[in-house]
Amino acid sequence: MTKDVMARAISDALDCSRICEETLTYCLHQGGRHVEAEHIKLMVDCAEICRTAAAFMARGSRYNAEISRICAQICQACAVDCAQFGGDEQMMRCAEQCRRCADSCTQMAAVAA
Repeated sequence: MTKDVMARAISDALDCSRICEETLTYCLHQGGRHVEAEHIKLMVDCAEICRTAAAFMARGSRYNAEISRICAQICQACAVDCAQFGGDEQMMRCAEQCRRCADSCTQMAAVAA
């Protein structure tokens, strides 16, 4: 496993967790569609799994590949969900970081397997 892949995946996961938390607060202030239950739950799930995945990677857990795969799936779902708010700069930033994290976690899962 290359250290570069892991370092990037950890960084992307922590960045994704942070932007999901920031966007969650933003959504709560926006109201309307931004606070629909499934959207909010998905953003919380994404922030949590990203923190968890980064921790599993950092300690070299034997479950790293599985957690990274799940993280990629949730990040991809969150990216699609956030991208539905077209024209909203905060939501687009969140979607972009979620896609970046999904890509990094997919690569991490492949090299950790």
